[in-house]
Amino acid sequence: MRRTNWSARWSWAYGTDMRSRRIPNVLSLAIAILGLLRIMLVHDPVTAGHTLAAGAAIFTAAFLLFWYGAIGGGDAKLVAAAALLVGYHDLFGFLFLMSLCGGVLALASLAAERFDLSFRRWPRGPHVSSIDQSDRDRVASKGSTVPYGVAIATAGVITLIAGR
Repeated sequence: MRRTNWSARWSWAYGTDMRSRRIPNVLSLAIAILGLLRIMLVHDPVTAGHTLAAGAAIFTAAFLLFWYGAIGGGDAKLVAAAALLVGYHDLFGFLFLMSLCGGVLALASLAAERFDLSFRRWPRGPHVSSIDQSDRDRVASKGSTVPYGVAIATAGVITLIAGR
Protein backbone atom coordinates (compact mmCIF):
# COMPACT_ATOMS: atom_id res chain seq x y z
CA MET A 1 0.00 0.00 0.00
CA ARG A 2 1.38 3.40 -0.99
CA ARG A 3 1.84 6.00 1.74
CA THR A 4 0.26 9.37 1.15
CA ASN A 5 2.72 12.22 0.77
CA TRP A 6 1.00 14.83 2.95
CA SER A 7 3.58 17.50 2.25
CA ALA A 8 2.93 17.27 -1.50
CA ARG A 9 -0.80 17.71 -0.96
CA TRP A 10 -0.31 20.76 1.27
CA SER A 11 2.37 22.36 -0.93
CA TRP A 12 -0.33 23.63 -3.27
CA ALA A 13 -1.62 25.82 -0.44
CA TYR A 14 1.84 27.28 0.01
CA GLY A 15 2.26 28.30 -3.60
CA THR A 16 -1.18 29.69 -4.32
CA ASP A 17 -1.49 31.65 -1.09
CA MET A 18 2.01 33.12 -1.32
CA ARG A 19 1.60 34.26 -4.93
CA SER A 20 -1.96 35.50 -5.14
CA ARG A 21 -3.32 35.52 -1.57
CA ARG A 22 -6.05 33.19 -2.76
CA ILE A 23 -6.76 29.60 -1.76
CA PRO A 24 -8.72 27.62 -4.35
CA ASN A 25 -12.02 26.13 -3.20
CA VAL A 26 -11.04 22.79 -4.71
CA LEU A 27 -8.11 22.56 -2.28
CA SER A 28 -10.29 23.12 0.78
CA LEU A 29 -12.86 20.69 -0.59
CA ALA A 30 -10.25 18.00 -1.26
CA ILE A 31 -8.83 18.32 2.27
CA ALA A 32 -12.34 18.19 3.76
CA ILE A 33 -13.13 15.06 1.74
CA LEU A 34 -9.89 13.44 2.95
CA GLY A 35 -10.88 14.35 6.50
CA LEU A 36 -14.34 12.82 6.07
CA LEU A 37 -12.80 9.67 4.57
CA ARG A 38 -10.45 9.46 7.52
CA ILE A 39 -13.41 9.78 9.89
CA MET A 40 -15.29 6.99 8.08
CA LEU A 41 -12.27 4.68 8.11
CA VAL A 42 -11.82 4.99 11.87
CA HIS A 43 -15.19 3.26 12.54
CA ASP A 44 -15.60 5.00 15.88
CA PRO A 45 -18.86 6.95 16.11
CA VAL A 46 -17.77 8.88 19.22
CA THR A 47 -14.55 10.06 17.59
CA ALA A 48 -16.45 10.88 14.42
CA GLY A 49 -19.00 12.93 16.34
CA HIS A 50 -16.35 14.82 18.27
CA THR A 51 -14.34 15.54 15.12
CA LEU A 52 -17.41 16.73 13.21
CA ALA A 53 -18.47 18.94 16.12
CA ALA A 54 -14.96 20.37 16.41
CA GLY A 55 -14.86 20.99 12.66
CA ALA A 56 -18.21 22.78 12.80
CA ALA A 57 -17.04 24.90 15.75
CA ILE A 58 -13.81 25.81 13.93
CA PHE A 59 -15.76 26.68 10.77
CA THR A 60 -18.16 28.88 12.77
CA ALA A 61 -15.33 30.71 14.53
CA ALA A 62 -13.38 31.10 11.28
CA PHE A 63 -16.48 32.35 9.46
CA LEU A 64 -17.03 34.98 12.15
CA LEU A 65 -13.40 36.07 11.83
CA PHE A 66 -13.89 36.29 8.07
CA TRP A 67 -17.09 38.26 8.50
CA TYR A 68 -15.28 40.82 10.64
CA GLY A 69 -12.40 41.00 8.13
CA ALA A 70 -9.75 39.43 10.36
CA ILE A 71 -8.96 36.55 7.99
CA GLY A 72 -9.69 35.67 4.39
CA GLY A 73 -12.47 33.37 3.23
CA GLY A 74 -10.01 30.81 1.88
CA ASP A 75 -8.24 30.71 5.22
CA ALA A 76 -11.56 30.10 7.00
CA LYS A 77 -12.43 27.20 4.71
CA LEU A 78 -8.92 25.73 4.83
CA VAL A 79 -8.67 25.75 8.63
CA ALA A 80 -12.08 24.05 8.93
CA ALA A 81 -11.09 21.40 6.39
CA ALA A 82 -7.77 20.90 8.15
CA ALA A 83 -9.60 20.44 11.46
CA LEU A 84 -11.54 17.56 9.89
CA LEU A 85 -8.36 15.99 8.59
CA VAL A 86 -6.36 16.43 11.79
CA GLY A 87 -9.14 15.15 14.05
CA TYR A 88 -10.23 16.35 17.44
CA HIS A 89 -7.46 14.53 19.35
CA ASP A 90 -4.75 16.69 17.78
CA LEU A 91 -6.84 19.81 17.23
CA PHE A 92 -5.48 21.97 20.06
CA GLY A 93 -1.90 21.13 19.15
CA PHE A 94 -2.70 21.96 15.52
CA LEU A 95 -4.26 25.31 16.46
CA PHE A 96 -1.36 26.19 18.74
CA LEU A 97 1.18 25.28 16.09
CA MET A 98 -0.83 27.18 13.48
CA SER A 99 -0.77 30.31 15.64
CA LEU A 100 2.98 29.98 16.16
CA CYS A 101 3.57 29.54 12.43
CA GLY A 102 1.24 32.44 11.72
CA GLY A 103 3.10 34.68 14.14
CA VAL A 104 6.45 33.85 12.57
CA LEU A 105 4.96 34.37 9.11
CA ALA A 106 3.47 37.73 10.13
CA LEU A 107 6.82 38.91 11.50
CA ALA A 108 8.58 37.73 8.34
CA SER A 109 5.99 39.47 6.15
CA LEU A 110 6.34 42.72 8.07
CA ALA A 111 10.13 42.52 7.90
CA ALA A 112 10.02 41.83 4.16
CA GLU A 113 7.62 44.70 3.63
CA ARG A 114 9.79 47.04 5.67
CA PHE A 115 12.90 45.94 3.78
CA ASP A 116 11.18 46.44 0.43
CA LEU A 117 9.85 49.87 1.41
CA SER A 118 13.27 51.07 2.49
CA PHE A 119 14.68 50.44 -0.99
CA ARG A 120 11.87 51.91 -3.08
CA ARG A 121 13.74 55.14 -3.67
CA TRP A 122 16.48 53.28 -5.54
CA PRO A 123 15.83 52.65 -9.22
CA ARG A 124 15.04 49.06 -10.05
CA GLY A 125 16.23 47.76 -13.35
CA PRO A 126 15.22 44.50 -15.01
CA HIS A 127 18.33 42.86 -13.59
CA VAL A 128 17.21 43.44 -9.99
CA SER A 129 13.84 41.71 -10.01
CA SER A 130 12.14 39.20 -12.23
CA ILE A 131 8.72 40.59 -11.23
CA ASP A 132 7.34 43.07 -13.72
CA GLN A 133 5.81 46.38 -12.57
CA SER A 134 2.19 45.18 -12.77
CA ASP A 135 2.92 42.25 -10.45
CA ARG A 136 4.79 44.55 -8.07
CA ASP A 137 1.79 46.91 -7.95
CA ARG A 138 -0.63 44.02 -7.41
CA VAL A 139 1.38 42.67 -4.49
CA ALA A 140 2.01 46.14 -3.07
CA SER A 141 -1.68 47.02 -3.26
CA LYS A 142 -2.53 44.16 -0.91
CA GLY A 143 -1.13 46.12 2.02
CA SER A 144 0.04 44.21 5.05
CA THR A 145 -1.68 40.92 4.41
CA VAL A 146 -0.24 37.67 5.65
CA PRO A 147 -0.65 34.50 3.59
CA TYR A 148 -2.12 32.56 6.52
CA GLY A 149 -2.80 29.53 4.35
CA VAL A 150 0.93 28.85 4.58
CA ALA A 151 0.70 28.73 8.39
CA ILE A 152 -2.37 26.48 8.22
CA ALA A 153 -0.67 24.12 5.75
CA THR A 154 2.59 24.03 7.73
CA ALA A 155 0.79 23.26 10.98
CA GLY A 156 -1.32 20.62 9.23
CA VAL A 157 1.70 18.83 7.78
CA ILE A 158 3.61 18.90 11.08
CA THR A 159 0.59 17.73 13.05
CA LEU A 160 -0.16 14.87 10.67
CA ILE A 161 3.46 13.74 10.58
CA ALA A 162 3.95 14.06 14.35
CA GLY A 163 0.64 12.34 15.08
CA ARG A 164 1.82 9.02 13.68
